Amino acid sequence: MAAEAYSIIRDSGRFEIPLSDIREKGQSKLYNASDLRKGLKIQIDNEPYIITVFQFSKPGKGQSLYRCKLKNMITGIILDRTYRSGDTFEPAVLEERRTQFLYSQENEFCFMDTETYEQSFLIADQVGDARNFLIDNLEIDILFFNNQAIGITLPNFVDMAVTKAEPWAKGDSVAGDSKPVTVETGYTLRVPPFVQENDRITIDTRTGEYVTRVKD
Repeated sequence: MAAEAYSIIRDSGRFEIPLSDIREKGQSKLYNASDLRKGLKIQIDNEPYIITVFQFSKPGKGQSLYRCKLKNMITGIILDRTYRSGDTFEPAVLEERRTQFLYSQENEFCFMDTETYEQSFLIADQVGDARNFLIDNLEIDILFFNNQAIGITLPNFVDMAVTKAEPWAKGDSVAGDSKPVTVETGYTLRVPPFVQENDRITIDTRTGEYVTRVKD
């Protein structure tokens, strides 16, 4: 079974981060250059970055070199950096909070902390394609950096109501063995021909694809 992953949704795309790699708030340990690896999160100029590409090399008589591509977890900007032995780095202190989706209004999405009932707002660009699967009262995890929400993760599977389904005729060579339907968020996907309007279906939020029809 694959490990759960945290999805950072930005204009530049979706990036999966292992939940086991999220560090507890308040940790102050510094990393050395030898600690660098793909997936590690460090703080540069007071902003969190994740290493997306890592290469190590050691010239004959020179210092070891650590070449990295780093992605800004807030803006999505990519940096190319080369570090040397002896360089140190501050870890990006991240905190994960369980929240419940309440509503969306214009360009904002409102989430409520399930423990403190404090509300957080994310804009459409921060939510990204995850908006296709946000239904009322859905519980999700939000990742915070210095109390700033920077990304969300959805459950792997969400049950949603079909609001529009075109009829399918057996032998329709154009449609093949699937047809398009629209679910309650306005998201459209292809499903088997037996799925009808008002059915509830399970969707894999990682791929956006149909999984099964929910039994009554």
